[in-house]
Amino acid sequence: MTSGRAGFPRRRGDELEGAILDAVWAELAEHGYGRLTMDGVAARARTSKPVLYRRWPNRVELVMAALGRNAPDYQEPPDTGELRTDLLVFLGGLLHRFDDLPVDAVHGLLVDLMRDPELRSVFRTGLTAEGPVETLAVMMRRAAERGEIDPARLTPRVVSLPLDLLRDAFMIGGEVPSDQVIAEVLDEIVLPLLRAPSKG
Repeated sequence: MTSGRAGFPRRRGDELEGAILDAVWAELAEHGYGRLTMDGVAARARTSKPVLYRRWPNRVELVMAALGRNAPDYQEPPDTGELRTDLLVFLGGLLHRFDDLPVDAVHGLLVDLMRDPELRSVFRTGLTAEGPVETLAVMMRRAAERGEIDPARLTPRVVSLPLDLLRDAFMIGGEVPSDQVIAEVLDEIVLPLLRAPSKG
């Protein structure tokens, strides 16, 4: 591999982006979001800060890119023929992407979401269009078409309920929710609500 300026390896395109996002993940694991810096990411990725800023205007966008790379495929939601299984597969994949991060790093990121308006805004945008909430909506609409659940129940707040409950379980419990916790949230709260006839 040839070297570029300042002795950095000469990489382009996907190779360079992959090295940078790997570095972001490693910095999150080691330092958490609060102490992650563009300098630290650049040093770990063996590149320069201007290279980072050409792709991501700030630390928030950089971290969200790393989180997005490890996210499940929102374009192809699970379609097993049963809503419970679809939700288990999808929500499990969503949470297992954090398996190689220390709990403190994930917890710190969520705490910073509450404190940092810019991070919260970017994160909220990522949850909506073509993100996990829309994926939940797709799976729930399919279930309604199959007659599994009441379509009148599919309000925006109800659709996002699984994510809201799992986020709160993590914030209170201090651990990324396990598969058992996901199943309990679905079986005890989400699915009974979706299956109950609406008053309308």
